[in-house]
Amino acid sequence: MLPGSKVFQTTVEGKVFTFETGRLAAQAGGAVTVTLGETMVFAAATMSAEARPGVDFMPLTVDYEERMYAGGRIPGSFFRREGRPSEEAILTARLTDRPLRPLFPKDLRNDVQVIMYSFSADGINPIDILAVNAASAALSISDIPFAGPVGAVRVGRIGGKFVLNPTFAEQEQSDLDLRIAGTRDAILMVECGANEISESDMVAALEYGHNALQPLIEVQERMAAEAGKPKRSYTPAPHDAALEAEVMQRARGPIEAILDQPYEKAARYGALDELKASLIAEMTADAGAEAEARALEISAAFEETLKEVVRKRILERGLRPDGRSLTEIRPIWCAVNVSPRAHGSGLFTRGETQVLTLATLGTPGEAQELDTLTPTETKRYMHHYNFPPFSTGEARPLRGSSRREVGHGALAERALVPVIPPESEFPYALRLVSEVLSSNGSSSMASVCGSTLALMDTGVPIKAPVAGVAMGLIKEGDRYRVLTDILGMEDHLGDMDFKVAGTDKGITALQMDIKIKGITSQIMSEALEQARQARLFILDKMMEVIPAPRPELKEHAPRITVVQIPVDKIGAVIGPGGKMVRSIQEETGVKIDISDDGKVFIAATDGESARLARERVESLTETAVIGRIYTGKVVRVADFGAFVEILPNVDGLVHISQLDSTRVNKVEDVVRLGDEITVMVTGIDEQGKIRLSRQAVLEGWTVEEAVDHDRPRSGGGGRSSGGGGYRRG
Repeated sequence: MLPGSKVFQTTVEGKVFTFETGRLAAQAGGAVTVTLGETMVFAAATMSAEARPGVDFMPLTVDYEERMYAGGRIPGSFFRREGRPSEEAILTARLTDRPLRPLFPKDLRNDVQVIMYSFSADGINPIDILAVNAASAALSISDIPFAGPVGAVRVGRIGGKFVLNPTFAEQEQSDLDLRIAGTRDAILMVECGANEISESDMVAALEYGHNALQPLIEVQERMAAEAGKPKRSYTPAPHDAALEAEVMQRARGPIEAILDQPYEKAARYGALDELKASLIAEMTADAGAEAEARALEISAAFEETLKEVVRKRILERGLRPDGRSLTEIRPIWCAVNVSPRAHGSGLFTRGETQVLTLATLGTPGEAQELDTLTPTETKRYMHHYNFPPFSTGEARPLRGSSRREVGHGALAERALVPVIPPESEFPYALRLVSEVLSSNGSSSMASVCGSTLALMDTGVPIKAPVAGVAMGLIKEGDRYRVLTDILGMEDHLGDMDFKVAGTDKGITALQMDIKIKGITSQIMSEALEQARQARLFILDKMMEVIPAPRPELKEHAPRITVVQIPVDKIGAVIGPGGKMVRSIQEETGVKIDISDDGKVFIAATDGESARLARERVESLTETAVIGRIYTGKVVRVADFGAFVEILPNVDGLVHISQLDSTRVNKVEDVVRLGDEITVMVTGIDEQGKIRLSRQAVLEGWTVEEAVDHDRPRSGGGGRSSGGGGYRRG
């Protein structure tokens, strides 16, 4: 152990986690490395000295930087250094952020930053779970106010048995990929993909995971006790109890009146914004120089009043902001074939949330290449999610995909992967893009529904249709209400955001963020069952539009023909510098991909192009067969015979004795260079030299006769000095 270094270890289901601090990044608020096997993640947490002025939220940023040196690799970019974070890195940062955020003081306004690096990646143990534990440990030993620690584990299931923190290889065998983070008392975050597992099995997995992460919490508590810094004091956001009481008294009634109206989202928020602006104007009229600061306090008090009113109406009277019952789903309508040229399209509308998903099919070579620290090198199913500002009635600059967009796309992708046919049955790369056209709650689950419609419209033979729904929770003490199909307001003001996607048989994806302690197994079971009922209802609505995948691919979707060729013939199809394969594509209008195992994928939008391309490929890879007749071109003439190219780059010798049915004195008397003649293959020697006969074709020899004529006879002559044919005696 190096000077100043302190090492703590814990064993979780036989796997040793090592936490170390004191050796690296001494000027950070807290710095920790966590190691499992030979995978190591570093995390540093730091808080600014002063509060950020003019903000009404806790300014936290969590970043994970994927360093390729950790796996002994040089980045594949032009600059050979890490650039924009990969999707995997963004998802790891989000996974870490979500369980940490609820544990900071609500009135903290200092900037808090958590930065994580991958220092070592063994290709066996995933990094993401280590990142969550490292970030929590860095915060726990730091001087930053934090109500942790948080422990995180991954749960798999192989052969019906739960496996904790499975390796990458074990994940390939698992029908469950559940990542769970929580405190000693409560689950805070769940991210899950599954192969249609039941609700009861999901609850059992959640309980198993929460119990299993306890040693990781205990070791962090030991670290904080032995190596932690005293927590720093901070200036809390202004809190005026008298002001809050006044706002509550003046705003409660008008808020109730607005919520009693059957407003749509824009009208509801517009009325609330107008009420808040009016209240701020009245209460700051005499504030003078303090008007701006006082306005922020009034705005915060108004939001708290709104939260209390909405939650109380739901808990005590079962009244939701839009007037629905607790289990009621907003009106749904769907459509397919919205785009005439896209390979498939599905439009899903639920209330004021609307998503259009468009599908594109490509060859396997168009799968996404991954340059990350995971063993996975390509991804053939891609799901992208776009959330433009007009979808919420806003106007703001477009700045590329946000973390939220990446996360929602990954969730929808995870939900659909279990039903996508394997490449051996459906040799395509698939890209789905979900365009959110309007949003008021759970656009990610609408993306799942729209994507199912798009896949079936395309004609992809999916295993089963998938639908998704977002659930919510309002809980005060022992009283709680589980909400189906939550609005944006209910998500913002509630205690849980619980997204569930699956088929009629089981769950394929689950994402849960919990803002409070005390979520019991009973509540989770109830929410999952309520979500199952909602999922079945939504599936029925979708099936009314398209009950099954189209029996054939749509008109403009490419048809892929797979040709298996010998591996040693791949070079012949590609040609020098790719010349041959390019020429086939240009001549036929197809797209060709070739895999290392000799599979040639020919993608064409019409059958004739595919047929021509297939014939070209097969002719390039065909081998001569004894007894088969070929028409070829004479490519060389010698005294003893003519060499004929019967296949591309494959020629054989027609001995002078085999050029005609009668004796031939001179080769040029029968054929000349460039002539086309029809010949039969009569023999192939051990060196691969091919013997041909024109006489066999003229006289109509059978295969047996050809072989018999080609066979050397004792005392009756033999192979000519030319080495290619057989002279008859």
